[in-house]
Amino acid sequence: MIYVVLGTKAQLIKMAPVMMELRDRGVEYRFISTGQHKDTTDDILANFQLAGPEVFLHEGQDIVSIRQMLTWSLKVMFRAFRTRRSLFPVRNGIVLVHGDTASTLLGAFIAKIGGQRVGHVEAGLRSFNYFHPFPEELIRIVVGRMADIRFCPGGWALGNVVGYRGGRNIDIGGNTLQDSLRIMLSRSQDFDLQVPPGDFGIISIHRFENLKDKNALLRIVELIELVAGQFPLLFILHKPTERKLRQYGLFDRLSKLPGLELRQRYDYLRFMHLVRAARFVVSDGGSNQEECYYLGKPLLLLRAATERKEGLDDNCTLSEYQPQRVLAFMASLNDRAPRAPLVSEASPSARVVDSCLESPAT
Repeated sequence: MIYVVLGTKAQLIKMAPVMMELRDRGVEYRFISTGQHKDTTDDILANFQLAGPEVFLHEGQDIVSIRQMLTWSLKVMFRAFRTRRSLFPVRNGIVLVHGDTASTLLGAFIAKIGGQRVGHVEAGLRSFNYFHPFPEELIRIVVGRMADIRFCPGGWALGNVVGYRGGRNIDIGGNTLQDSLRIMLSRSQDFDLQVPPGDFGIISIHRFENLKDKNALLRIVELIELVAGQFPLLFILHKPTERKLRQYGLFDRLSKLPGLELRQRYDYLRFMHLVRAARFVVSDGGSNQEECYYLGKPLLLLRAATERKEGLDDNCTLSEYQPQRVLAFMASLNDRAPRAPLVSEASPSARVVDSCLESPAT
């Protein structure tokens, strides 16, 4: 039996093709949600034409603060322990968890409590800095060592887990996000994105380290001010980002930048078509780093460090929050020749399912 334990929107986007592969092959699986994020989850399920979770371990509001996360984690663990026999009716199955979020860690613990094996999808990514990003780097290490099967998105990630004791390490040949992109971009664009005429850029900011306090968010706004004026900009607002901008009195300052338009968040289908139409992207998201690499889009990554190799020294400029790097990125745009997309026809999601089927319960 295969169980899929997810909690965030990004995890759902990357694991949707795996669940589609299971469904299309007629493989029985059970989708369990930790409830870390619920806002827009229905849109993502509709984008991929998937059914929702069979079990919610939490059905309250999205978890966006450390205090909420501590309470939520305890509640999820307690409920999972109390209902472990009904939650995992078949013992020694495989619980697929993804990435490096709190839901990844909870999912792995829940699996072990329920007598299941852990399959860690996107294993082996490392920034080699415990504090950037924190706590994601620590979660990757802990879950990687707990996992019975480590699904690594390439040779570099595979090399980072070869020293772990026990379990199987599998190179799935790329990130499952490639499958997500292929699915979304194959869908007809029967909607109007209302993009500016000519070249334009997209901005998307949402990571905790950029929202944690006023100084961190002020630094982001100041860097965006260096970007503004050369091209029209669409700032796609995540709800926590908008809330923090307003809380710290920075929303009006940002909205007054020349050529910058604030827009509410898109569903994944529309956002990917928007990225494909854009000239460049400014983001702090690891998934955006991968998406821009596969699509050949110039990316300014507003982070101190990244655990991903995609695009570095190619289309991706890691800012390290340094103004000179931001200015250099903007100055280089006119000299950058468009690069063809790199989305492969090979399916990492299919490889995940193949490996699960090769690992029957004992």
